[in-house]
Amino acid sequence: MIAAGAYPASAIGLFDDEWLVHEDAALLVLDKPAGLLAVPGRGADKADCLSARAQRRWPDALVVHRLDQATSGLMLLARGAAMQRALSQAFAERRVHKRYEAIVHGQVPDAEAANGWGLIELPLRLDWPRRPLSIVDAEHGKPSCTRWRVLRRDAAGDTTRLALEPITGRSHQLRVHLQAIGHPIVGDTLYGPPDGAARLMLHAGALQFAHPLDGHALALQRSAPF
Repeated sequence: MIAAGAYPASAIGLFDDEWLVHEDAALLVLDKPAGLLAVPGRGADKADCLSARAQRRWPDALVVHRLDQATSGLMLLARGAAMQRALSQAFAERRVHKRYEAIVHGQVPDAEAANGWGLIELPLRLDWPRRPLSIVDAEHGKPSCTRWRVLRRDAAGDTTRLALEPITGRSHQLRVHLQAIGHPIVGDTLYGPPDGAARLMLHAGALQFAHPLDGHALALQRSAPF
């Protein structure tokens, strides 16, 4: 990844203490605001991001996973390369439990399963002519699974609030899966209809995993700001 020092300090904003959810010698969990890049993009105009701001305060902070710029919520950073390897492996082996919250267009019916959780299983791939968009592709897509559950409905606004758990971690997976079942996320300028929302209504609200140093369970949450 690109270190914060690769760009002029003037290109990188300040770290807000309210973003800090957890800090210890091995890792950080930060609450990324919507609209802020997770990692630097190409060019000095995209230098400002959560990882660069964190590195100004914790020089050993390294990214383990990312969130879309439009998505808010919990993001895990490792303290040093060894912890980055350990936490990246935990993600690869699906030992990190993630839960999101979203507001989607339309009235989503309850899942038929007794536990209230439904499952979207639609293979996804990058849409190369229109990248960074992704699409459902039954022939060439990679297996992709998302669990969902209705939290509540707003009949007046014709929206539904959902809990979402990505089992796989494809690019834009939650956004494409919800669009594919006819319920795009409110405020999604890539996959949804123009709706005038101030932001993408998608928030990474919970992370649960075993601490890489002592194995103790960490369960961290931050409520959705919408």
